[in-house]
Amino acid sequence: MSSSYWLTNVRLESGYLYENGVISGTETEICHLRIEGGVINEIVTANKPLETDLPKQDGKNLLMLPSFIEKHVHLDKTLIGETWRAVVPVANITGRFEVEKQVLPSLPTSTKERAENLLATLLSAGSTEVRTHVDIYPEAGLHNLEEVQMALEQYEGKLSYEIVAFPQHGLLRSKSKELVRAALREGATLIGGVDPAMVDGDIEASLQQMMELAVEANAGVDLHLHDPDYLGTFTMRRLAALTMEAGLQGRVAISHAFALGEVPAGEAAELSAILAEAGITIITSAPHSRTLPPVPLLHEKGVAVAAGCDNIFDTWQPFGNGDILERAGRLAERFRWIDELSLSQSLGFITGGKTPLDRDGKRAWPNVGDEASVVLVDATSTAEAVARRAERKAVFYRGTLVAGGLQS
Repeated sequence: MSSSYWLTNVRLESGYLYENGVISGTETEICHLRIEGGVINEIVTANKPLETDLPKQDGKNLLMLPSFIEKHVHLDKTLIGETWRAVVPVANITGRFEVEKQVLPSLPTSTKERAENLLATLLSAGSTEVRTHVDIYPEAGLHNLEEVQMALEQYEGKLSYEIVAFPQHGLLRSKSKELVRAALREGATLIGGVDPAMVDGDIEASLQQMMELAVEANAGVDLHLHDPDYLGTFTMRRLAALTMEAGLQGRVAISHAFALGEVPAGEAAELSAILAEAGITIITSAPHSRTLPPVPLLHEKGVAVAAGCDNIFDTWQPFGNGDILERAGRLAERFRWIDELSLSQSLGFITGGKTPLDRDGKRAWPNVGDEASVVLVDATSTAEAVARRAERKAVFYRGTLVAGGLQS
């Protein structure tokens, strides 16, 4: 496909339909989009004849959505491409560490091969932006980082990515400070951490070391935090304070953050305001088995919230299919977002806040000048796409078709 072409006959949302003053559906129109250099340069209604010498790609009247962001995944852990195995029971998280350290190096497939398999899965489901955590610990050194980087090289021009140097076994506990520092020099763009209390055993020392490395490398932060209730919220308060001190507002995330859903609503509301001030993002995988952070409250308080699939068939979980749209649907189920407006707006949790319509029913996306990273789905509206996990027919990254296809 030429770098300049028309993507014709795509369905765009144009407003909400109302019945007795209540939103009852979504209105759409068929449009043509001129793509140049990976950017949307013109949008015209299909009612007008299209006179052009540029190539055309027929969108088949499919609904166009912004492509998705997979905000939390572990490319180095997946077993995709291996034969089926269920998870081996263990007594605690340290037992899980040991199983993983034994299993992954013994597999016949390489980390690079399995990471490529998962990237193909994510891309076909509509994700063109990926944040992957990569385990850094003494026994593995930088091997996982190197293998994942080689896998990502194979997807150059098909998606964008961030790499988190993740001391899975505890930054302090595994004495991985120098390895993490090396990973940040070798291409990781964020530093991770895990449970400063329950794994590292020292909240202050763990957070201080993590933030020192982030400042030194001018890197972002993404902390895995499973620590429960007030233990978890205390950790979040300290991280927010350290974020402000370091000037890292807008560059820090907390993954999981179960504690926000395990404390009284008043405590969660107060902490949400602190997180919003510090520009800290909450990333949830919307698990079935845990109390989720209160996403509606966080959103109301101005806290950015994103979703990720997390473990996808690995030694931690036998589940997961890499479909982030399914996770958006799961969030909608958990929080009872069952009306047209709520379902439509829930797409923003997997697109960096982009939704075709704003809450007032005005078109918010796409606009001329937007990057042409889009997904064409078989649905009549965003709400239907989320609720019914609509089939992804074609995925474009910066104007290039990278997954699926549109037969003439």
